[in-house]
Amino acid sequence: MRNLVIIALLFSALTSAGQPFSKTEINHWQDQAQRVTIIRDNWGVPHVYGKTDADAVFGFLYAQCEDDFPRVELNYITSMGRLAEVEGEEKLYHDLRQRLFYDTLMAENIYKQSPAWLKRLCNAFADGINYYLYTHPEVKPKLIKRYQPWMPFLFSEGSIGGDIESISVNRLKEFYGTGEQIVPEEVEHNEPEPEPRGSNGFAIAPKLSASGNALLLINPHTSFYFRPEVHVSSREGLNAYGAVTWGQFFIYQGFNDYCGWMHTSSQADVIDEYLETIVRKQDSVYYQHGANQKPVINKKIVLAFKSGNQKMYKEFTARFTHHGPVIARQGEKWVSISLMVEPLKALTQSYQRTRAKGYNDYKKVMELKANSSNNTVFADRTGNIAYWHGNFIPKRNPTFDWSKPVDGSNPDTDWKGLHDVSEIVQSLNPANGWIQNCNSTPFTLAGKYSPNKKDFPTYMAPDAQNARGINAERVLDRESKYTLDKLIAAANDPYLAGFENLLPALIKAYDTSDKTVNGDLKEPIETLRTWNLNYGKESVGAALAMYWGVELRQRVFSKIAPGSSQLDIINYMTTQTTTEEKLNALRTVVNEFTRDFGKWNVAWGEVNRFQRLTGQINETYDDNKPSLPVASASSFWGSLAAFGSRTYTGTNKMYGYVGNSFVAVVEFGKTIKAKSVLAGGNSNNPASPYFTNQAELYSNGQFKDVWFYRKDVEAHAVRTYQPGK
Repeated sequence: MRNLVIIALLFSALTSAGQPFSKTEINHWQDQAQRVTIIRDNWGVPHVYGKTDADAVFGFLYAQCEDDFPRVELNYITSMGRLAEVEGEEKLYHDLRQRLFYDTLMAENIYKQSPAWLKRLCNAFADGINYYLYTHPEVKPKLIKRYQPWMPFLFSEGSIGGDIESISVNRLKEFYGTGEQIVPEEVEHNEPEPEPRGSNGFAIAPKLSASGNALLLINPHTSFYFRPEVHVSSREGLNAYGAVTWGQFFIYQGFNDYCGWMHTSSQADVIDEYLETIVRKQDSVYYQHGANQKPVINKKIVLAFKSGNQKMYKEFTARFTHHGPVIARQGEKWVSISLMVEPLKALTQSYQRTRAKGYNDYKKVMELKANSSNNTVFADRTGNIAYWHGNFIPKRNPTFDWSKPVDGSNPDTDWKGLHDVSEIVQSLNPANGWIQNCNSTPFTLAGKYSPNKKDFPTYMAPDAQNARGINAERVLDRESKYTLDKLIAAANDPYLAGFENLLPALIKAYDTSDKTVNGDLKEPIETLRTWNLNYGKESVGAALAMYWGVELRQRVFSKIAPGSSQLDIINYMTTQTTTEEKLNALRTVVNEFTRDFGKWNVAWGEVNRFQRLTGQINETYDDNKPSLPVASASSFWGSLAAFGSRTYTGTNKMYGYVGNSFVAVVEFGKTIKAKSVLAGGNSNNPASPYFTNQAELYSNGQFKDVWFYRKDVEAHAVRTYQPGK
């Protein structure tokens, strides 16, 4: 075992150091580049054309590196479990978490076993990035100087981290650490209740479409600049447009000539923890499984980390049961975890769905059952609209409570294979004519024509309702002749359903309070009393309400049960907070506005801003530099067009960092019609004309035309070139 570890380390070191590119490689890349054309349109979107799919992938990765190589590299540093080599020892347990499931030797073996067509794509992936590095010697990678064709198998489903990120780093440290200090679990931007991640997907049937064609809204909510807008096409039939996660060679959320797919984050239960009963015999460790005692499997994992200017190493002994790796201790029990690890199937499914020619094709690809973290909202050219809640769903004994760790010693808790796709929660062409999912329960996806919750095991769809889901149902029910512009309007509906009960509770608290004590709140309360629950750049009520909601939530956050849904949190704030808590939270907001802006009646657009200054992965913000007002708001309150913003060190205004990123609406007729918008722009370079060229559209909730057909792309071409030229 020790020799294997040393070999793995040497291989890893060789990979990061890189070998000089050979003349044979360079000649091969130059030949392949001749078969690729990249056209940048007037918005900077790369349209990549190749003779074969592999040629298109080569150009696809080259273009991504042109736009933001640091994000391409970071995604692979993360997926390889090597963050600590770049960011220091504090990332060791993030790397350990990744290496419990994936390592480079496993990925290389999977690559070797892959079918020839997939190997060609993986080779083109590596060649495209390496050719970019060869032709851009001024680019200095932080760690990875040579990309290998097995790397896509470390990061195959579309979301970097994915299911693995559900595992607590602190629990790992408590189990595998040797006295290290436990620090607070990382939370995005250190917020007590971070902006909800997720997405929206709407599908409109021909019966509700003005043109008689199906329509689709593609609306991922991610960290800004997490996915760019791209188009990739080949003479072999690939022709997909949409959002790609940096460094991957498939369109993650998008459309082709025949159909479109929108993934929303799913809460379908696909991860289970097992409480293992440990038995020690001399120097060996076993765990109970039925009447048997099985040996705990040990695996040495050696991780490198940066310490000053030196590279240091730390060795871990990872523990495994047949359920999966051990990730924590609970009392005398060890906690192991089961989740999906199917890199070959996941990468195959991720790519093949981009070539689907309609509902039947797409459903066939779904039979691979290797998409564990996503729901799918779908529409196609023949008029079908559809929905699947998850895809990889383990079969379990329904008598157990799968929302909690189960007894690993009981064989009845073992997974019993996977549910067939036909068995999962889904919908095809519901009679109401629309489908929506906003990371909410699938049992409201089509109003009264939704699937029946009683027909499915609880673990299959434990997702709670949220304010966005409520708002989406209300919005979609009111239109009968959708166009692309009307679908955009629906996606930008300004109503904030989260305040429907919460705000009246505040007003009641004021009306029944002692006015000699709370008279200073009269004007703000009257503003809120007349507010229509809509966000808007000029709305003072929106600013007061949302700042007040955040302030109240922070004051009572520690009292709210862990794992509470968004609506549960809002309900607690509505019914379980005192008059004093509600009014004092408002008073704090009024005082902060007066202090920071010289007045309490601040308009929402004055404080809710879009700004992009550096293009770095960790962006900086400055009240004294240009920014744009944004009307949309946090999805927590029901804003369909999500814009998560916060203050930063040295700022009084809030700046967006997550929410609507790439957004598109698509009509599937004889020809594709589509419109889209991207937060900021495709390039990370402040000197590029495509750094913030979409920012004004974005801040106004406006969309641009998508150029999908070659003749339209060429008519709006700004630059046409081959990789390396």
